[in-house]
Amino acid sequence: MEKITTTVEIADQTGHASLQLTKAETMSRVEEAEGTWIFAGGKMVQPAQLAEADWRTVGTVRLVPGFVGGL
Repeated sequence: MEKITTTVEIADQTGHASLQLTKAETMSRVEEAEGTWIFAGGKMVQPAQLAEADWRTVGTVRLVPGFVGGL
């Protein structure tokens, strides 16, 4: 049985990586990176939404550091 993967782009303090990961591998990365913003299908999503997503149609997943702004 072939495992379904999708492109997962990860940005952090060391730069940017583009990986082909399964759903389980992606969710593991999400759990390890508390405070990370998650985008799937061009929309910001919560970890629970990503966990419920159909991996055959989820599209590119982006994990980026959360931004804090203010003066």
